[in-house]
Amino acid sequence: MTIDKAVMAFAGTVVLFSLGLSLWLSLYWLLLTAFVGLNLLQASFTGFCPLAIALRCVGVRPGQAFR
Repeated sequence: MTIDKAVMAFAGTVVLFSLGLSLWLSLYWLLLTAFVGLNLLQASFTGFCPLAIALRCVGVRPGQAFR
């Protein structure tokens, strides 16, 4: 798995998890969904993604978007 695919898989998991928590616990969990969405948007423009940096440090092979 490349960094690109790992970032998308992690983001999708966090979004679904936070949506579930917002249904069962509190609507404030939607703030986590908004944070993930905003982070994905800024990463598409700037190329800066903290998760991609962490994955690179643990040895995940780079993809096309995050090197």
